[in-house]
Amino acid sequence: MAHIYTEEQKEFIAKNVPGKTGAELTELVNKQFELNLSVSQVNSFKKNYGLKSGLSGCFQPGAVPYNKGKKFPNAKKNAGQFKKGRLPHNHKPIGTERVNGDGYIDIKIADPNKWKGKHQIIWEEVNGPIPKGYAVIFADRDSRNFDIENLICLSKRQLLTMNRNKLVSDNAELTRTGLIMADIYNKITDRKRK
Repeated sequence: MAHIYTEEQKEFIAKNVPGKTGAELTELVNKQFELNLSVSQVNSFKKNYGLKSGLSGCFQPGAVPYNKGKKFPNAKKNAGQFKKGRLPHNHKPIGTERVNGDGYIDIKIADPNKWKGKHQIIWEEVNGPIPKGYAVIFADRDSRNFDIENLICLSKRQLLTMNRNKLVSDNAELTRTGLIMADIYNKITDRKRK
C-alpha cells in the first residue's frame, strides 16, 4: 500500500536528503515519524520530487578506500591464473593444423598463437619467402590440393584484377591463362593513366 506523506514528512525528507544514502534516509525518516517505510518507497519519493543526495557512488578525489592498509589473509597472489610453466587445456603445439574461418588449413608456426596458411608454407619451402604485397592462391580453387603445381604466387593487384574479371577458374590451366589476361588488363590501365 502506498504511503501518503504529510507536509511535515515531505519537508523533513527534503531537508535531510543531501549527503545521505537511501538506506540512511529511510532509517532517519522511520525513526523520526515512527513509520515502517522501505528504502524503495523513500527512493521513489526522492525520484518523484526530484530530490538529489549529491552522492554519485564514485570515490571523490582524495577519498580513502575503505580497505586501505587491510591485510587479506586468504588472498593468493595470481589466484585463478596459470602457474608458471603450465599450459592451458586448449594449448596447441607448434605444427598443429586447423581449418580457419575461410576454409583454409592453417599451421601453428610459433607460440603463443601464431598461425600461417599451409599453402603459403609449402610455396615458401620451394620458392623462398612470399614478397610483400603478394598472395598465394590455388589454381584449381581446391583449398585441399597442396601440390606445388597448383599454387600460384601473384601480386595483390593481379589477384584483384582476376577477381573483378572472374578470371579464377576451377580449371588450373584457365586460371593461369586468366593471370596472363590480368597482366594485359593492368598494362592497358597503366597506359590509359599516362
